[in-house]
Amino acid sequence: MNQRIQNLIAKLPEGVDGALITSTVNRYYLSGMHSTAGNLLVTRDGAYALFDFRYIEAARKTVKNCEVVLMEKVEDQLGELIKKHNLHRLALETSYQTIGEMNRFRKMFPEVEFLTDDQVDSAILELRRIKDRQELDSIRAAQKITDEAFTQILDFITPGKTEQQVATQLEYFMKLGGAECTSFSTICVAGPNSSMPHGVPGTRPVQAGDFLTMDFGCMVNGYCSDMTRTVAVGQPTEEMKKVYHLVLDAQLAALGKIAPGVPCAEVDAAARNLIYGAGYEGCFGHGTGHSLGLEIHEDPRFSTVSKASCEAGIVMSVEPGIYLSGRFGCRIEDIVVVTENGCEDLTHSPKELIIL
Repeated sequence: MNQRIQNLIAKLPEGVDGALITSTVNRYYLSGMHSTAGNLLVTRDGAYALFDFRYIEAARKTVKNCEVVLMEKVEDQLGELIKKHNLHRLALETSYQTIGEMNRFRKMFPEVEFLTDDQVDSAILELRRIKDRQELDSIRAAQKITDEAFTQILDFITPGKTEQQVATQLEYFMKLGGAECTSFSTICVAGPNSSMPHGVPGTRPVQAGDFLTMDFGCMVNGYCSDMTRTVAVGQPTEEMKKVYHLVLDAQLAALGKIAPGVPCAEVDAAARNLIYGAGYEGCFGHGTGHSLGLEIHEDPRFSTVSKASCEAGIVMSVEPGIYLSGRFGCRIEDIVVVTENGCEDLTHSPKELIIL
């Protein structure tokens, strides 16, 4: 068995015979195989990866130290494995499994108790929280592509280009640079639309005097990057400059706070207190950051309600912003890995105000 599966087995609660993994993300994390369908049965004695004909050839080449099975009659095949290993209590992924899937398994195997608590689910997420060197290499590669796309897009942005055109070109540059896909739907909003943190790119042309906020990322080996930059198209107003530099100061304050053992809520406060203290309370309504990896939003979070603390090996975004409804908004986002002494910024695009 591979190390990740061994780590999961070591975390199985007493009295639990194994886990049935069906989610795309956890199946990939534990087996190393990308697929849209399949089942991974983890027992204390061994692990089995069941894939249908579409994936079986790739799985036999990719999956190591885990028995690969051609999935044909899944109920019969899982039933034989359950009987072989004398499995009575199996955990499911409560964060990913639907009620319908759970009921289907219960109907298939009435002799098995399928657990609905989150013990095993939480154990997998805990394993995924700390990134190993291979995972960090993939995130670095994804972020490098993202940085390069930002450099390229600056020459493309001109008044008259629509938000959709800029967003599409950003995604094209990332794919051209080697990205598998985007890690989320690209946000590209200009002028009054930039006051919406998760605004959807539309047909509005970029205009002189706009702030243009671009929040984008890509995936390499299944791992995400994430960054946001706000640029001025034409000369910004004095208020826009003030807001930009306040957001930048807030981000730098949060970055300077990050270190192992520091409560995530304190990192959030480092940014939030600067913004609120400058008179913009209520204009920064989201958290200062979130973890990311195989998924773009993972735990822990930099937020006012977080009970977690920073740990070495966690990758986090740091993304304060100010949003003035119907007028303009500004956000600056880097991703960092927490180190033994602080953090390493994985984002290398410039952060001084760029005026195009």
